[in-house]
Parts: sequence; structure tokens; C-alpha cells
Amino acid sequence: MKKIVFITLSLLLALSFWNCEKDDICAEGTPTTPRVIIEFYDAANPTVLKNVTNLRVEEFGTGEGVVFNENLPETSPARFLTNENKIAIPLKTFDNISEFDFKFNYGDASENNDVITFNYATQEVYISRACGYKMTFQLDATDGTVITSDANNWIQNIIVNQPNIENENEVHVKIYF
Repeated sequence: MKKIVFITLSLLLALSFWNCEKDDICAEGTPTTPRVIIEFYDAANPTVLKNVTNLRVEEFGTGEGVVFNENLPETSPARFLTNENKIAIPLKTFDNISEFDFKFNYGDASENNDVITFNYATQEVYISRACGYKMTFQLDATDGTVITSDANNWIQNIIVNQPNIENENEVHVKIYF
């Protein structure tokens, strides 16, 4: 009788381990869909990084701002402003064009808006069963970025530094103003 109980418990224990699955948790540092990294330079001295002043970047036509200060409350307008020389903005993963309104000196009487269009191809890259897929982007070779010209552009020039947007470890676009 003791042998039957022992064998039964052993089998139940073995079956319980057999039914276990590996945890499907996407690790914290797993690469996700990269944003386009943009650096700002002084147009008069092209090798010198230059900070923007109260820059707000919005998806063109929607008024939805890119968040630069995630630690600020959602109701704070400063959440969408930056005064840095390097920013990261997300491209649309379901389209091949993203348009952004770059508002320099936002909220000031001297506010100046320039619209930049990013033209690109997308590619799905498999990460893992837990993490799924991420998208990578390839900026168009002939017109990867296009600025809408007006009589008062604050952006003087745009150069695509790295057309392959596969990670956020390098600068993809340089803007001179």
C-alpha cells in the first residue's frame, strides 16, 4: 500500500513539472521600435551643437505633442517642451510618411513653425515570443526628410546622417538652424 501511494505521488509530482511552461516575460532592456534621433546644430558653425528654445514637436494636423519630459504631470504644458540639442521622436509604424510641426519658441510672440515630412519604408523584425515584433525604418534615399518651405523658416538645412533607423544609439538626422 505504501508503494502505491509513493508511486502515485511521484507520478503526480512528475506530471506537475511536465505541465510547467517557461515564463514569457519580455525583459526590461529588450530593444523596441526605435525613434528617430535628431541633433540640432548652429547653421553659422556647422560643427557646434546648439540648444533649441522651447521647442514643441506635434504630429502635423493633430496638435498631439511629443512628450519630452515624462516625469512632469500630464496636464503640464512643459511636458511637451525641450531646450536640448538632441531629441527623439516616434515615426508612424502603420504608414510610410510621418509629418511633424516643429514649433520653435513655442508660446512666444516670435514662435516659428516648420513642417518636416519623413518618408521611409518599414520592416518588421521578430524579437521573441514574449516581446513579439518591432519595426525598423529606412529613410528614403532621395527625400528622406523634406521641410515645407515658407517665407520664414527657422530650420536652414536638414541632413540625413543615418538612413537606417534600427536603434536609438546613433544620430539619424541633423538639423541646422
